[in-house]
Amino acid sequence: MTSMRFERSQPAALPPAAEPNLADLLARAARGDEAAFAELYDRTSARVYGMVLRVVRDPAQSAEVTQDIYLEVWRQSARFDASKGGVLPYLLMIAHRRAVDRVRAAQASVVRDDKYAQLTEDRPYDSVAEQVQLNLESQRVRKVLDGLTAPQREAISLAYFGGYSHSEVAELLKLPLGTVKTRIRDGLIRMRDALGVAA
Repeated sequence: MTSMRFERSQPAALPPAAEPNLADLLARAARGDEAAFAELYDRTSARVYGMVLRVVRDPAQSAEVTQDIYLEVWRQSARFDASKGGVLPYLLMIAHRRAVDRVRAAQASVVRDDKYAQLTEDRPYDSVAEQVQLNLESQRVRKVLDGLTAPQREAISLAYFGGYSHSEVAELLKLPLGTVKTRIRDGLIRMRDALGVAA
């Protein structure tokens, strides 16, 4: 079959006598008559396109759905039973069904995309809450530090807030390394107990 062209023309009113002719065109198309199918297409496509457009509401998608409808009709033309109704109502029924399917598929795609976006979006970062938490922790640590002995507080401050190694703290304080390590260890134990941190 040659490729079908869809032209958006104004729907032509079909006279009552034309309906049996449509059935004849479809019957000939069922036997592989491409010219009969092309004539059927030319005489009905504007009405089918209009039905699809009313449901889909997008001209490009409506044209695509209309092409799909006629492809289906070409493939299934031998199944048409004229005793069950006319060709135009048959085409419009297929058009409505296909248009609704397209709308449902589009809606399902939007829902699926929205769900995916919700599942994969970065959670908003609450910097204010974190800053408040840090300030509270900092106040607790300062309070506990104030409760240490002066030598413990000095050794811990140099090591943890000053960034010095234990040997550098010993050098700065002019103390043996073992003494500095003991002060730091004892001070940290007291801090841990006061803060309620598990060992």
